[in-house]
Amino acid sequence: MLPLHEVRIVADSSADALSLAAVATASAPLCVATEQTEYVDTPALDVHAMITALATYHGKTRTSCPSMASYLDAFGDAKYVFCITITAKLSASYAVACSAARAYEEEHPDRRVYVIDSRNTGPGMRLIAEKVEELLLAGKDFDEICKEADAYREQTELLFLLESLHNLANNGRVNRAVAKIAGLLGIRMLGRAVEGEISPVAKPRGAGRALVEVVEQMLALGYKGGKLRVSHCENEQAAADLVALLREKFPGLSVKVQETGALCSYYAERGGLLVGFECEK
Repeated sequence: MLPLHEVRIVADSSADALSLAAVATASAPLCVATEQTEYVDTPALDVHAMITALATYHGKTRTSCPSMASYLDAFGDAKYVFCITITAKLSASYAVACSAARAYEEEHPDRRVYVIDSRNTGPGMRLIAEKVEELLLAGKDFDEICKEADAYREQTELLFLLESLHNLANNGRVNRAVAKIAGLLGIRMLGRAVEGEISPVAKPRGAGRALVEVVEQMLALGYKGGKLRVSHCENEQAAADLVALLREKFPGLSVKVQETGALCSYYAERGGLLVGFECEK
């Protein structure tokens, strides 16, 4: 069994707030920026103020991944580091984390770092972090944890339910014309993380129908009552309503709900939900 006091689980800040009961955690912050302001994705940031400012901002915006120095700071002096990043398909965070891991191991030959491309974000990353903690508590060695964490990633899914596609469109993630039409017609987008990329699944109208569609998609993807982790961007009611729908089918549901941080709030936008869950494939 690895000594828990020598272990650290690190994630970039797209995991939102990450806290585990038995293992130390640390975050490497991403940034959201306009032409005048940079928002660093840390717990100190007023995310509500950022969302409000961006809602009326008409200039260019962008996001940037953590620096190598940020990752090295997050690794601290841990002997064993498990580092989880947002999908490599949409960010350079994974590549930077790998570079930081190599530098850390070269400087400290007796230490080990394993970087995991989550292939998703937010609640999907938190599920992987919780699995790593579970494996540590089960007494697995470093290599076993790396292998089983990668295998577990394939047993998770992530769905997005978004009320606005503005920032996704501005950053080339979805078609601008589709985003504009969806906004005018009040159509939501239900998307899925497929091999690390956003894939539209449905375009439901109305909040009630949209949540029913989320549940239907979860069941179709193999959800059978396993862990559920939900992040919401200022939409606590929708998160609660979704959980209520799922509790009707799975009374013993293991669920945690929390607010999105800066990066996920930027892409999910106000009203958005990110739903991470275990599935049986």
